[in-house]
Amino acid sequence: MPAPNDTTHDANNKENSDIEGYAAHTQSNGGFGHSNGTNNPVAMLPAFGGQFQPGPYTPNFRKFANPAPLGLCAFALTTFVLSLVNANARNVGVPNIVVGLAYAYGGLIQLLAGMWEMAVGNTFGATALSSYGGFWISYAMIQTGGFGIAAAYGDDKAALMSALGFYLIAWFIFTTLLLVCTMKSTLAFFSLFFFLDITFLLLAIAHFNTVDGGVNLSVQKAAGIFGLITAFIAWWNALAGMAETSNSFFTIPVLHFPWSEKVKAERRASKND
Repeated sequence: MPAPNDTTHDANNKENSDIEGYAAHTQSNGGFGHSNGTNNPVAMLPAFGGQFQPGPYTPNFRKFANPAPLGLCAFALTTFVLSLVNANARNVGVPNIVVGLAYAYGGLIQLLAGMWEMAVGNTFGATALSSYGGFWISYAMIQTGGFGIAAAYGDDKAALMSALGFYLIAWFIFTTLLLVCTMKSTLAFFSLFFFLDITFLLLAIAHFNTVDGGVNLSVQKAAGIFGLITAFIAWWNALAGMAETSNSFFTIPVLHFPWSEKVKAERRASKND
């Protein structure tokens, strides 16, 4: 039976071994692991590259896959379809086709991805994905006549347009808060929230600045175009999290900002070398 000190020593060795194994794994897994020029693996600063978080990654030793690509894909596909409707593609202007996606994929699946982000310790990812999952579910509820949300305004179209404008401007404010948290990450990650922010703002304007008591179709079409850009950027970020050397012949560039933590760590490492 080992002495207490021996047991503690063995436990410490095992933890260090786990950390070193994690470092080796992440460095070969799409380049997420990055050494900052020290011998301490805990000090790795792998910035966003398919991980749904803007800051340095916190090592997690539980066996979880990266839930970010799932949430991003759910967001991207649902946004893509709704944006086509908003842009009046092929003269389709009724958004009912989006209801099923908003409930099942953009809503439920994205909400689950957000909960899994919470399980791996990613506060930003959990907040963003879960919130936008809630957005899609609430949007589907508004479009579903059985809830009587739109019908409650009766024939007062102006009140309905203003209420929907309140709803959309609130999501614009929330997205702006998330945008601020991406300013030290990557161009791909920042662009996702930047274009989404513009999309929400234009949709809110389209409902506030009505034409003949209805939605301003010109502004809504512009929102649809920005929404399509947002969808493709979301897919780009999702692919960055899925494409690895084990399943792809190439990886997806995400373009780290010069002031990001990863670039700063690389500069410190080059100076130390």
